[in-house]
Amino acid sequence: MANETKKAPAKKRTAKAERAPKKQTTNGKAASGAATGPQDLPDGADFRMYTGGGHTHESLGLEPDELLAMYRSMMLQRRFEERAAQMYGRQKISGFLHLYIGQEAVSAGTVHALQDTDPIITAYRDHGLGLARGMTANECMAELFGKIDGSSRGKGGSMHFFDVENHFYGGHGIVGGQIPLAVGMGFAAKYKETGAVAVGFFGDGAISQGSFHEAANLAALYEIPVLLVCENNGYAMGTAVDRAVSEPDLYKQAYAYDMTGALVNGMDVFEVYYAMGELAKQAREQSKPALVEIRTYRYRGHSMSDPQKYRTKEEMESKKNEDPIIRLKSYLIDHDLATNEQLDALDDEVKAEVHASVEFAENSPFPPVETMYEDVYVQDDYPFIV
Repeated sequence: MANETKKAPAKKRTAKAERAPKKQTTNGKAASGAATGPQDLPDGADFRMYTGGGHTHESLGLEPDELLAMYRSMMLQRRFEERAAQMYGRQKISGFLHLYIGQEAVSAGTVHALQDTDPIITAYRDHGLGLARGMTANECMAELFGKIDGSSRGKGGSMHFFDVENHFYGGHGIVGGQIPLAVGMGFAAKYKETGAVAVGFFGDGAISQGSFHEAANLAALYEIPVLLVCENNGYAMGTAVDRAVSEPDLYKQAYAYDMTGALVNGMDVFEVYYAMGELAKQAREQSKPALVEIRTYRYRGHSMSDPQKYRTKEEMESKKNEDPIIRLKSYLIDHDLATNEQLDALDDEVKAEVHASVEFAENSPFPPVETMYEDVYVQDDYPFIV
């Protein structure tokens, strides 16, 4: 169901979604407008469904230029990674490369719903969130190339994008390792009374890690303002969720920790924006955590070396109809917010930006050997390294 119209404030990214009227119900009942609702929820569970769609930009208080900004962000992520895949094939990029293609509505919707100072941390599939948070294509491409002008001075690579200025804290290669850090960031926000909400992303393969359960327990026990966001793209590497997890409705694990659980359609940027805004508002005002399962789909393999033999061509074809960028493009055209020609011009602009980032990365030098021990610890010297 769409919500009543709210006038958006002038400044972008000021948590407009947090002020949107509530529509979801709790205590085990599916919200109005949900496509499907859980049928076997325990009494007293605080589960929320954000799967029904029906939002409009007016109902969410989004101005047309904000919608175009979200569309541009999604296009930049898509074109950047398409070019990165080409560069990987040409051996310009070493190591691993995990693409985010197909999941752009999650990053764009979330970032637009949050305040700019809310810390975000994620796993190794980090390009999309980094770009959405304000990192430049130049610094991101240079990092992939292992060059000194990269976001981590060329020492991190694909899995370790990092940008303190934009409150984006990685980029972590150890599965689930960033989840306790997200809770720690939420704890710091509460302790320092900054009013921030920490958001920690992880994949469906990480939710069975002990790190998740330990962090979730502490988050609920200490009433920490943190959103634990599981980007469920259906596969942990090549293993389908229902073959690896006894309860494939991952959001239900929130019940064990007495926190809010939410299920979100991650192919609909409106739904992500609305859900994350509402849940962040609750975390910010009540200092309570939530477990958010965002169901999405990656159109590429787990990494560039993945032959994807675990899924059929028919499945892939059917998922193309849900492409979040195509959905938003259709909305913009259908509501006379942009023409095909305008969106094509925007695409050309993005392609040029990404093309320039490749040139930038090519021309950037590799980090000198003498910088090997720099950027490891905060302090300037560390005598324990000989």
